[in-house]
Amino acid sequence: MPRIDIEALPQTNATGYPPPFDKVVAGRWYRRLAPAAGLTAMGASHVVLKPGAWSSQRHWHRGEDELLVMLTGEAVLIENSGRTVIQAGDVCAWPADIEDGHHLVNESEADCSFIAISAGPDNGGDYPDIDMLWNEAGYAHKDGTPYETERPA
Repeated sequence: MPRIDIEALPQTNATGYPPPFDKVVAGRWYRRLAPAAGLTAMGASHVVLKPGAWSSQRHWHRGEDELLVMLTGEAVLIENSGRTVIQAGDVCAWPADIEDGHHLVNESEADCSFIAISAGPDNGGDYPDIDMLWNEAGYAHKDGTPYETERPA
C-alpha cells in the first residue's frame, strides 16, 4: 500500500461558493488525497480549519455517503439536531440522502484537522440555511437559477 506524503501535496483554500457564502470557508485549507493515490471511486481530503473557519456551509448529499475522522484539535459539529464538540479521535458519518444538514466550525483558538471521505455518486445536495443547492451544473439558487461560479476540482 503506498504511503501518501500529505505535506508534499498542494494545499488550497479554493472554493466555488459564490459571495457572500465563500467568506466563512476562507480559513479552510485542504489537500486532495484520493487523486494523489489514484482513487477514482471515492473522494478523500485532509482538511485544516483555522480558528473561526467553517468546513463548509451546512449541507447534505444526494447519493453520496460521508465519513469524517478528526485528527487534531476540536471543532463544533452543527447538525439539524444541534451542536456537538468533536475532538481528535472522533469519527462522524452521514449516509447519503439523509436530509441532515451538517458542517464543522472551529470555535477554538487553535487549528484543527480531519480527514473527510466521500463515496457514491455526487448527485448534488442542499444547503438548508441559505439560498443555495448544487447539482451537476454547479451552484444554484433554490429556484434553479445558477450562480456565476464553478466548483473546484
